[in-house]
Amino acid sequence: MKKKIFLRGAFGFPIGITIGYIITIITSAIWADGYYSPCVPELISTTGSEINAVILQALLSGLLGMGFAASSVIWEMENWSIVKQTGIYFGIVSVIMMPVAYFLYWMEHSVMGFLSYFGIFAFIFIIIWLIRFFTGRRIVKRLNENLNRANHKK
Repeated sequence: MKKKIFLRGAFGFPIGITIGYIITIITSAIWADGYYSPCVPELISTTGSEINAVILQALLSGLLGMGFAASSVIWEMENWSIVKQTGIYFGIVSVIMMPVAYFLYWMEHSVMGFLSYFGIFAFIFIIIWLIRFFTGRRIVKRLNENLNRANHKK
């Protein structure tokens, strides 16, 4: 299990950086008037230069990817209920996501900024969870139908 967590985390680091980079491209295309904005101005100001801000953002995005990927082993705990898996996974990724979002100025540094960012994060988590749940349910239903057909042919 430890090896699986480590390998997933190692694989998740470059994925986190890639997703972070893609997000900067999308947000730049929407809000930067034709310019590329690699990170928020507050982060540049805090770190002292754009390159320092970009390096910090890349590292923390990688750690975010690492955390999400490593904790995905929770979904393979067959002796845990889906409620327990979901609660523990959500708790872990929230504990990783919220400080990263705060340090990278992805949220306003206020109670309302924190609460609204957390609300958006939770909403996105719920949507993705529902999509995965119903997709998995449909796959299981099809597998059961195929098994029933195969058993009836015998």
